[in-house]
Amino acid sequence: MRNQHAVAIPAFGFRQSTLMLAFLLGVTTLLSGCKKEPEVVEPEDTATAENLTVNEWILENMQDLYFWNDKIPANPDKTLAPDKFFDSILYKYDASSRPDGDRFSWIEESAEDLQASLSGETTTTGMEYTLYLRATGSDEVIAQVLYVLPGSPAEQAGLKRGDIISRVNGQTLNRSNYASLLFSGTTFRFGLASVSGNTLVDTDVTRSVTATVFQENPVFLDSVYTVGGKTIGYLVYNQFVPGPNGSSTATYDAQLDAIFGEFKTKGVNELVLDLRYNPGGYTSSSANLASLIGRGVSSSSVYFREQWNSTITPYLRQEYGDSFFVQNFLTKSQNIGGNLSRVYVLTTDYTASASELIINGLRPYMSVITIGTTTYGKNVGSITISDETGKIKWGMQPIVFKSFNSAGQSDYAAGFTPSFEVEEPLSLLPLGDTREAMLNEAIYRITGSSPSGRRATAGVNANPLSSLGSSLQRKASWGRMIKPLKTLNL
Repeated sequence: MRNQHAVAIPAFGFRQSTLMLAFLLGVTTLLSGCKKEPEVVEPEDTATAENLTVNEWILENMQDLYFWNDKIPANPDKTLAPDKFFDSILYKYDASSRPDGDRFSWIEESAEDLQASLSGETTTTGMEYTLYLRATGSDEVIAQVLYVLPGSPAEQAGLKRGDIISRVNGQTLNRSNYASLLFSGTTFRFGLASVSGNTLVDTDVTRSVTATVFQENPVFLDSVYTVGGKTIGYLVYNQFVPGPNGSSTATYDAQLDAIFGEFKTKGVNELVLDLRYNPGGYTSSSANLASLIGRGVSSSSVYFREQWNSTITPYLRQEYGDSFFVQNFLTKSQNIGGNLSRVYVLTTDYTASASELIINGLRPYMSVITIGTTTYGKNVGSITISDETGKIKWGMQPIVFKSFNSAGQSDYAAGFTPSFEVEEPLSLLPLGDTREAMLNEAIYRITGSSPSGRRATAGVNANPLSSLGSSLQRKASWGRMIKPLKTLNL
């Protein structure tokens, strides 16, 4: 960012640009901008010319904003394809030589598609699943459905949580073909298997589904249970998104407000927050949810703070003051914190970023008890950078800051270890069913008794299959928190 525009420019200077910041803690900020015209070059071909233009834009933004900007190579090869160039300048994580390195920055060819997906709008069948090896030593793969979105093509086709897909379009899934069969195309014929004990048996049942452009509502399920004299509120929330793509109305945040208003009216005095499949999202929505839960919090209470690189920090402080680096809670009339001494959070290794921000941000104010498995581990933030002129179509998501709660804590790069470990079994019950493993354990911890009479403690009835990952890792919000702040004229 190099040319003066509407602000006093510090010594190192910035290009003329408008930065729409939406920070990802994981934290994703919307950042349009940074537009210095690259040097005129005479390349040998059109492709090289386009690469040089895009890569110059990438480099200048990264030199200003990247958290590890002092580690960018001095003379990177700008003739590379933009995705390879971006990758070449990252300060990459290495367990032995760079344990503090970058695991999260990324780039996409279409900033427009990226923005839509960050708001929950994608071409999808409407279900998420975990991939497993079918058996020890096997090359075959199965996909177990974790949840199905209401109104989606998958729901209309009759798919549901717990269904096991072993074949796609007549082909048995294996290590070599599962990615192309599951993640390519839009028309699928899923062949299902059933569980007999811990053995999978193929059936003749099939479900035909055509993926469509679909807007996901992240507010998946809410319930209130009265057990052992306790009134327990339960919320399944799958992505931190304020509203539908392209909408200026925070529809989903308002939906959460209404749910907590009902919780308050019904006298909820225990809360189970189910973030097991929530990979992140906007920090504004994270702050909104935390503000509905936190005990004794208000707009004067710190939710989290940010540490940026030494290049841009003085400029941001000069222009916007120290408050730029602080996200406070909100004062919410629907807050139920006065009735809570603790909150239970259900977690897996797909619980990431903005979800982990909830855990870390609430800990200074109340007891946060986690149930499930260790979370993903992301305490750094990124921003989505796009070119406001429209000449460059790429969008990139570099890490730009590290987050800390009000007590100065940011020690969860390896994830939050659960207070009580519970693994999801191979046979899945519906979310919200009080017999379901994680919810059942939370109710037991709250009341001292189990609604089902049985508990899924660590290792008991655990899924014996080896995981290969999940479709959740393909969501644009994976490992990100998007916090829209303000427009910066730089």
